[in-house]
Amino acid sequence: MDFSLTEDQKMLRAMVRDFAEKELEPIAAEIDEEARFPAESVQKAAELGLTGIGYPEEYGGSGGGTVEQAIVFEELARACAATSVIFVATNELAAYPLYAYGTEEQKQQYLVPLLKGDKLGAFGLTEAGAGSDVAAMAMTAARQDNGYILNGNKIFISNGAEADIIITFATVDRSQGYRGVTAFIVEKATPGFSVGKHERKMGIRAASATELVFEDCLVPVENRLGDEGRGFRIALETIDASRLGVAAQSLGIAQAAFEKSLSYSRERQQFGQSIASFQAIQWMLADMATQIDAARLLTHRAAFLKDQGLPFIKESSMAKLYAAETAMFVTTKAVQIHGGYGYTKDFAVERYFRDAKIMEIYEGTSEMQRMTIARQLLRDD
Repeated sequence: MDFSLTEDQKMLRAMVRDFAEKELEPIAAEIDEEARFPAESVQKAAELGLTGIGYPEEYGGSGGGTVEQAIVFEELARACAATSVIFVATNELAAYPLYAYGTEEQKQQYLVPLLKGDKLGAFGLTEAGAGSDVAAMAMTAARQDNGYILNGNKIFISNGAEADIIITFATVDRSQGYRGVTAFIVEKATPGFSVGKHERKMGIRAASATELVFEDCLVPVENRLGDEGRGFRIALETIDASRLGVAAQSLGIAQAAFEKSLSYSRERQQFGQSIASFQAIQWMLADMATQIDAARLLTHRAAFLKDQGLPFIKESSMAKLYAAETAMFVTTKAVQIHGGYGYTKDFAVERYFRDAKIMEIYEGTSEMQRMTIARQLLRDD
């Protein structure tokens, strides 16, 4: 069994880490405080090909697979979790369903600019009454001769304020439950579409999370993604894939918090010695490092399985669950190690702590991951 990265993967990690440390980390606290979208940094990252990681060059991608995506998203999140979220929303949530289910015309028109970084994407699924329960969707799509009339609202949509291309979902028949859910491609300039409330979030504040409003929004038939009634499957398959992006983000946050804690514990003096010499601190650091390593192995294993075309749903849920909870554990310990300083905005660990919490919630809560894992275990038996 070989747990090492290839030379190309190591070079990719080094390149992204260098970029993130120089371009993202220095402004991470500032854009968090101002809740400001880092447009210039996103453009620079796109020029490096990071928006297209994991997709073939024929569609504007940069090549590589899911392991490479995990490497990129971890390194971005290590410097700035919000920037990593922006990229996952475009690269996985918007691009994946287009790549997997789009027609050739849809791929050329919408997927290519997403992967090249010319446009940003979003994934409009969550509603006020339909979070984990996607089948409870209330947004409707009424068929017309020339397309579909969309009516309804989506909430908590990452990149909602900036996205040029939105993959969204509506039901053509609520009586059919999940069988009525259908996927659509909506351009930002489409009449009847608008951005509603901007959420004021605890963490990842530089990445927007907004309401999307559809009021008699006419979407042409050619912008339906897949067949009618296939939207539920498209949504779940996309989320299955994107869980690994969240796992990688969680790793990046945890790794950053651990590194800051390790450094601080060596420098901070109490009772005439560094706090790193105290067993209580050593045990915290040992637990932090162990959980991060285990989470990374789970994440890379699931990414490897996906790249090999093997079943990976159980493994991706395990990775997302464990990595997210590891991020919360590690950042909590990081604040504790920093003591009173860790509770101030002068030290990055308080931002890591705030950023980590959402990892246990979006792309399927920890509770939903446990349900998925259990379901897969029982099915395997």
